[in-house]
Amino acid sequence: MESRLKTLYHRAFDVGIVLKGLDGLLEVMAGMTLLLTAQPALVGAVHWLTRQELIEDPGDPVANFLLHLVQGLPVGTRHFAGAYLLGHGIVKLGLVTGLLRGARWSYPTAIVILTAFIGYQGYRWMQQASFFLAALTVFDVFIVLLIAVEWRCRRVIA
Repeated sequence: MESRLKTLYHRAFDVGIVLKGLDGLLEVMAGMTLLLTAQPALVGAVHWLTRQELIEDPGDPVANFLLHLVQGLPVGTRHFAGAYLLGHGIVKLGLVTGLLRGARWSYPTAIVILTAFIGYQGYRWMQQASFFLAALTVFDVFIVLLIAVEWRCRRVIA
């Protein structure tokens, strides 16, 4: 029974870490896009992506939110968001690489860094409640727990 539970934890760890890696990759791509794309091109791209949805439903809240967001995005905010996403994504990709390779340094480092991200996300959530931010924070807490269990199992084996 105990070996089944360890196998389940390990599979959940692998899936969670791969999802974190995909999240990091998306953050890098979004950060690069925000840093390297001019405002009119960014607005045009979002308009193109949401056009069909707005034709079907002009009141679509997600499409309208995205359009409103990019249309009123000041250059300074866009650059900060781009740099933040790029840095955040690179850190995640580095941690994911270390964790998937089983590098000893990556387990405590990932726990500390992800816990700091969780703290910041909690702070942001207190300022402006968001379902997406709450869900991301819960996912990150789950990932930190899986990393801790995996790290403990690897230390026992070593």
